[in-house]
Amino acid sequence: MDPALMAERCPHSPQQGTGWLEGWRLTFGGEDIGWEGPLATVVEDVAERVFVVLYEISPLDERALDRWDGVTLGYFRKTRVRVETLDGDVAAWLYVLNAYEGGLPSERYLAMVADAAEKAGAPDDYVACLRNRPSASPRS
Repeated sequence: MDPALMAERCPHSPQQGTGWLEGWRLTFGGEDIGWEGPLATVVEDVAERVFVVLYEISPLDERALDRWDGVTLGYFRKTRVRVETLDGDVAAWLYVLNAYEGGLPSERYLAMVADAAEKAGAPDDYVACLRNRPSASPRS
């Protein structure tokens, strides 16, 4: 979600806006494959919604992003979803973790997620909720 990281990883793919993924919940999972504990992902949950950033991904950048996010290793899969934007609903691809849900993200990783949401323009209350989520102390 971080605009600077996306510009670095996907230099040919401009940001197209933001919106809400209704009926999904932000969670963490796959602790055994994460570099610092569980990874951010989403799961379906009719009572929740997740702030998202939309990008127009070029084919070249899509291949790079698939490698970066571990799609080629089976860690993530892509699924088609509808995102609610101020201009109406749009269809988008979403990366979803292929692992069990559970575990606490590290303090540092959760801060990175919250910082990225803030930089992308997420509402203040959404960012505050991210910053106040439980997290794990750094591993020794």
